[in-house]
Amino acid sequence: MTAPAAAAAAALTTGALARRLGVSPTTVRSWESRYGIGPAHRDPGRHRRWEPQDVAVLEEMCRLTARGVAPAEAARAALAARTGPAGGAATPGPRPAPAPTVPAPGGSTLPVGTVRPECRGLARAAVRLDAPEMARILRRSIDDLGAVTAWTEVMTPALRAAGRKWAAEGERCVEVEHLLSWHVAAALRRAADQAAERVADRARDGAGDPDDGPPGPAALLAGMPTELHSLPLEAVAAGLAERGLPFRMFGAALPTEALLEAVRRTGPPAVLLWSQVARTADRALAHRVARTTWGPHGARTGPVVLAAGPGWAGPRRPPGTLRPRDLATALDQLERLLR
Repeated sequence: MTAPAAAAAAALTTGALARRLGVSPTTVRSWESRYGIGPAHRDPGRHRRWEPQDVAVLEEMCRLTARGVAPAEAARAALAARTGPAGGAATPGPRPAPAPTVPAPGGSTLPVGTVRPECRGLARAAVRLDAPEMARILRRSIDDLGAVTAWTEVMTPALRAAGRKWAAEGERCVEVEHLLSWHVAAALRRAADQAAERVADRARDGAGDPDDGPPGPAALLAGMPTELHSLPLEAVAAGLAERGLPFRMFGAALPTEALLEAVRRTGPPAVLLWSQVARTADRALAHRVARTTWGPHGARTGPVVLAAGPGWAGPRRPPGTLRPRDLATALDQLERLLR
């Protein structure tokens, strides 16, 4: 087989290319018509055939748009990388190998709606199972936007889209949701650890704000005993760490007696209890936590309970609790209680 014939045999159709990139075929065709990123070879029936050099341009286009570069600018940069600055062949040189791509289930995408470019990039990387790109987008989003905005405008829409896809397609898409959730948790944990280290470094160097005084008792963060979702708790922890506020994270599904004992032993001024769905929102238990006290007789005190999450929705808020409507509100309430 001649070299041109071998290249043609290795070429991809538009549908196969879209599955490889984790975008829709319509997106590929739109990029071709708008920005001139087209295949070098067409079959006799005018069917598009994308050869390896064409695929490399589209992969670069995906990487750049995932990083927030406007499509037109990304297209120019991707084409320039292939043709070189003077319109000739690009000068060979060292270049990091692209992450291996994995075909998306059914060539599907995660419909995230009108969102930030970082969220669109995260959704594309999740469908491709592109773990390095997901980690990079999440890390940069937190560094550039802060934990609250990154959680609200980048992570949450992508997670919800993955959840809807999982509900619609079942096991065909569960790997996308699992991989995305793991990377979101890892990114938030990293952000919390780094923020806490910065606060500790400033304290050791004597560079903290003297008006703030030493940090007080830590907030207690926990999921209800039958609540398995913990990512929102990780977001709260990252937000508290960014504000230099102490916390103890107990994660999902903390058993009842363990929760009450943790409150008695640590004496937190605030306890945030997360419930994702109504069946995990135990109002009686939240009331028990709010009534748990510690300290010497005559000076006993108890925590303020924040009933956080959609599971607590409805008119019957647990007595003696706060009901934050979102992450920013929860952080503001916790900060007032911890200062």
